[in-house]
Amino acid sequence: MPTENAAQTMQEEDVALKVRIITSTGKEAFIPEAVLEEFKKSLRGKLIYPKDADYDQARKIYNAMIDKHPALIARCAGAADVVASVNFARKNNLLVAVHGAGHNVAGNSVCEGGIVIDLSAMKGIRIDLAERTARVEPGLTWGEVSQELQTFGLAATGGFVSTTGVSGLTLGGGLG
Repeated sequence: MPTENAAQTMQEEDVALKVRIITSTGKEAFIPEAVLEEFKKSLRGKLIYPKDADYDQARKIYNAMIDKHPALIARCAGAADVVASVNFARKNNLLVAVHGAGHNVAGNSVCEGGIVIDLSAMKGIRIDLAERTARVEPGLTWGEVSQELQTFGLAATGGFVSTTGVSGLTLGGGLG
């Protein structure tokens, strides 16, 4: 029969094999590392943990007054990573924040204890000269889009601050 101290040690070891995270209802939960490893393997991008060297840089946003610490950051490399991240968060009922280009002043692009779905590495742009349209990925800023468009003699109406993200402004932030 295990002693009380041995039982406590077993409980601590059990928790050590899990990652503490906050659910969408604000409650604390634990996700086993094996589940996280499976999720990590499904991504082309990187799953960043608080223990990782690039964690502090990855969690920062434009507004330095916001200092939140997510449990996980899924740095997406493409649409499949976004789908996998959303499905993982939904399946595990996780608190979610979506980080586009990182210019969010209110701090909604990072969360405390949840998962950040980070789109900042998704910087693709496809310009169709015949249709005079551009398809942009969510990690681009207006400055980056403007630079590409100007190469072809085109311009787009939108944000007037070059560091503002296209996705956030397009979805209702700022003065779009």
